[in-house]
Amino acid sequence: MTIHSLNTKRAGRSAESRVEAQNWRALVSELNAQGCAVMLGLLSSEECADIAALYPHDEHFRSHVVMARHSFGKGEYRYFKYPLPDLIEGLRTALYPRLATVANDWNEKMGASLRYPADHAAFLKRCCDEGQTKPTPLLLQYGPGDFNCLHQDLYGALAFPLQVAILLSEPGEDFTGGEFVLTEQRPRMQSRAEVVPLRRGDAVIFAVHNRPVEGTRGYYRVNLRHGVSRLRSGRRHTLGIIFHDAR
Repeated sequence: MTIHSLNTKRAGRSAESRVEAQNWRALVSELNAQGCAVMLGLLSSEECADIAALYPHDEHFRSHVVMARHSFGKGEYRYFKYPLPDLIEGLRTALYPRLATVANDWNEKMGASLRYPADHAAFLKRCCDEGQTKPTPLLLQYGPGDFNCLHQDLYGALAFPLQVAILLSEPGEDFTGGEFVLTEQRPRMQSRAEVVPLRRGDAVIFAVHNRPVEGTRGYYRVNLRHGVSRLRSGRRHTLGIIFHDAR
């Protein structure tokens, strides 16, 4: 494959079919129970390599962030510019409706009035109305000693409550360490940490900011942050798919 193969209508249709082929009943159940869920083998090894190979080519990106300059951690990432590669755009478009159903259910349980449209284009129109027009899908790169501090990807007044990260490198071959970490801060309780094991091509869906948890008196809200533990060796690439645009 090449960048050309990432930019075809066939790539977009392939993204839609593989998203639909996932066991969404099990994924939604896991999201509700844990705040994250893993889609196994969402991308092939070849697709992972082709996306990672985009990183040094400026023409695909709108900005470049070195984490240490902002105290975000160590490592770096680049935000894609519009138009996105068709495979990435296809995944973003196909994943959104499934996740919007979860997001609306969560808001209802948390007593929030905001509801998300079923169509991603309609949601991006809302982002535009809020002055959020910059694309947020990003490609992250880590080397030995790099890490990503616990954080939330909000970017503006309007934020979609779920996002997806796809591991593009193979643990144990391309890198060691560098685990995906999710923490959950619960009211009047100690925080809970979740380390999510991933292989190359696997995707983790996770809560961006908060989610509902059922207690003895109904649902309550918990706050989440995510990050990446220290890389021990090698190089790690990740594709991040965020559904709201940025200011």
